[in-house]
Amino acid sequence: MDYRISSTAGPGGEVYRPANSSGYPHISYGLPFHIACKKHVAATFQASRIYLIASASLSKNTSYVKLLQSALGDKLIATRYGIKPHTLWSEILSITSEASSLQTDLIITLGAGSLTDGAKIISLAIANNAETFSDLDSLHSGSDWSKKRPDLQPPKIPIISIPTSLSGGEYSFLGGGTNDNDNVKYGFGHPCIGPALVILDPELTTTTPDSIWLQSGIRAIDHCVEGLCSLQATKESDEVALAGLRLLVPGLSRCKASKEDLEARHDCQMGVIQAMKVVFEFGVPMGASHGIGHQLGPLGVGHGETSCILLPAVCKYNEGVNLERQKKVVEVFWEDEKVAKGLADAGLEREDATLSDVLDVYTRSLGMPRSLRDVGIEGEEKMNLLAENSLKDKWCGTNPRALKRKEDVLEILEMVRG
Repeated sequence: MDYRISSTAGPGGEVYRPANSSGYPHISYGLPFHIACKKHVAATFQASRIYLIASASLSKNTSYVKLLQSALGDKLIATRYGIKPHTLWSEILSITSEASSLQTDLIITLGAGSLTDGAKIISLAIANNAETFSDLDSLHSGSDWSKKRPDLQPPKIPIISIPTSLSGGEYSFLGGGTNDNDNVKYGFGHPCIGPALVILDPELTTTTPDSIWLQSGIRAIDHCVEGLCSLQATKESDEVALAGLRLLVPGLSRCKASKEDLEARHDCQMGVIQAMKVVFEFGVPMGASHGIGHQLGPLGVGHGETSCILLPAVCKYNEGVNLERQKKVVEVFWEDEKVAKGLADAGLEREDATLSDVLDVYTRSLGMPRSLRDVGIEGEEKMNLLAENSLKDKWCGTNPRALKRKEDVLEILEMVRG
């Protein structure tokens, strides 16, 4: 199946369709983002009191925010410029208070993942009259973001997300927010529902720094790879994971070669949809790249960077239990002529290259970090703390070769110490 095209193109070349079999969210592409947004504000949401959360860097460095503000006209009642990385509770409560007092009926985000996470939690907070840290503390999902919360009111204010990275959070109901007091990031799951509409515009993403775009793309590859390597994968989950990889692997390589390759950027955006399905539609548990990576976040390392550093080592660690599944993933990287040439030029041979080696060479070809030292994580104290905290993450427990002891985690960390 070709996940890049659809037969539902409408007037002006827009494609508007569900992203997933559940019918939620819808995606729109084929129109400039501000034109698509204006259209759906009126036709789909009938909104008249819009709260915009816009990337601070987009506002400072481009005219895109003003373009959207102009398109929304007098329906726009307020704009918030930027949310800090990891989505602080203090900022969530500040926006919640303002958006609630203004009787907001639609939230729009223009930017990367922190804005999307923030909007999900804000919509939930407004529905449950959250005003304090204590209130937010009662809304998050604790250690199990999949559990139902019938005691909470579901969000009533819909969200349009216009993403500028490949983080993929717009296709998940889960929002992550960090408590300023303890610097712990908490997941807000059910009854969050995520954006109702995701507007994709490849040209808009050319403003995103290459480092952010490519790192977030590796994160999407991580979803696919850990999904394919999971011992709980299914035929259906494998299909979408392979489809995602076949879009992302050549797509990111082309984006690295040319920032203006809009077709490659669109392919990457389509690949992210498939990557997110692996986890959130088919429920395939991730492994140690995600599990250990979650603990690197509080140490100041971005999600994309964690995947760049950890995924090859995790695959090496798992070879003894899922080697045949890994071999199927390796083949995807050799399918694209240019990617294959890069692997061969680095000295790899198709017949005996391991997934760990292929991922290492591919990630380096994008100019991404490959060690903990590259991102400033050094010293025995940090390594031991990282190992201990990782054991608390459920996805370390669902790694194909389960991490049960601190020494198991340290075995992986030693491979990427740098």
